[in-house]
Amino acid sequence: MKIPIYQIDAFTQQRFKGNPAAVCLLDHDLSDGQMQSIAQENNLAETAFVLVSDEGPSIRWFSPIKEVELCGHATLAAAYVWFHYVDSQANEVSFRSLSGILVVKRVAAGYQLNFPALSLEPLREVPSSLANGLGVPVEAVFQGMDYLAVVQDEATLKAINPNFSMLTQLALRGVCVTAPGNACDFVSRFFAPKYGIAEDPVTGSTHCMLTPYWAKRLKKQKLLARQVSKRGGELVCEWVEDRVLLSGQGVEFFKGEMTLTL
Repeated sequence: MKIPIYQIDAFTQQRFKGNPAAVCLLDHDLSDGQMQSIAQENNLAETAFVLVSDEGPSIRWFSPIKEVELCGHATLAAAYVWFHYVDSQANEVSFRSLSGILVVKRVAAGYQLNFPALSLEPLREVPSSLANGLGVPVEAVFQGMDYLAVVQDEATLKAINPNFSMLTQLALRGVCVTAPGNACDFVSRFFAPKYGIAEDPVTGSTHCMLTPYWAKRLKKQKLLARQVSKRGGELVCEWVEDRVLLSGQGVEFFKGEMTLTL
């Protein structure tokens, strides 16, 4: 069985920046074990598997360790592949996923992902593994799909040198740390060692939490965000009722073909 495979750098206009994701185009479904083995072999934050069928495309995402319920950068990468290699005339694609129908449109800013806005609950106490894992003063902590920790400023955020063994003890997938930006509305970093991702370069799914938080705090519906990892990336975020619109670019790194023996 031959499977087309692509690697796309998402949320960037420059190759070797943003967040790299693998995209596998499938005309037959694979087992969970096969998809997990491929993701482990790719050893990227996420590998997206796009199954093309008469009902329309479906998408699943796997980290090197386990399947995830929602992934932004690999969805942008999948949309890039769809528009370039499956349907070049389309301006919109809808993926069926574990998080419902996810629509991606071509826009002036690149690709716009229509994702669910994720709610947050404030925590009265900072989990000790989170506080010790980050090692910097934290102003507030919230719980949603991941933990969201707010720090004072961008300098504090960039100074974090995580204790990953402590962060693996967290109950949730990982922790997103955020602060006001110096040259944008807000900045963030994301750590998920529990899922085999020490620091994710650019994380679309965490912006489903970040966008409503900063939109309320800054009283702005549309925001410019930067994830200040080593590779770095940029997103335009918009909060529209119960949805978050995330826009960014993508750059192709390679395309090839994988032979899988069933």
